[in-house]
Amino acid sequence: MAESAQPDLFSSAQRRERVVDWQVPAPVAEVAMGLSGMDAMLGIRDGRLPPPPFAKLIGFVMAFVEPGRIVMELEPREDLENTIGLLHGATAAALLDTAMGCAISTRLEAGQSSVTLDLKITFLRPLSVRSGLISAEGKIIKLGRQTSYTEGFVRDGKGTLAVHATATFSMIGNIFTGN
Repeated sequence: MAESAQPDLFSSAQRRERVVDWQVPAPVAEVAMGLSGMDAMLGIRDGRLPPPPFAKLIGFVMAFVEPGRIVMELEPREDLENTIGLLHGATAAALLDTAMGCAISTRLEAGQSSVTLDLKITFLRPLSVRSGLISAEGKIIKLGRQTSYTEGFVRDGKGTLAVHATATFSMIGNIFTGN
């Protein structure tokens, strides 16, 4: 029985490249902290403020903003896949953590912020490049003075729920002034 030829997995034909550019985050964060959270989120959505470097790295965009609710979108790419051809779970986690944190931001005054305390994710179905445009929705369950709670959903291009999450956020002051 003849052996089948294995492809050269390291050949140049199997190689891809992606270049990512971004704005230095500290000056953008300082400007954003002078805005209400809603104005900062609208500024990112509308292109008046640059998105965070991590959003550029993963490739998601803020598609929808309303008080207490954010929707991020991602066109899935093969560079986000794991070795079995599915999107890595960290992709959904990054989308959800961002969408849920930004949902909280929409309800905060200038100088206020939040940071993730915990993130619980349940993967209901796999995502891949064949999933179509992926959307991640974050919404506030309870906005508190010290702790806030959110819920998130990732849906594939057909609107089918693929991932569900809940998260707890600690409310913090301005990271530049320590207030």
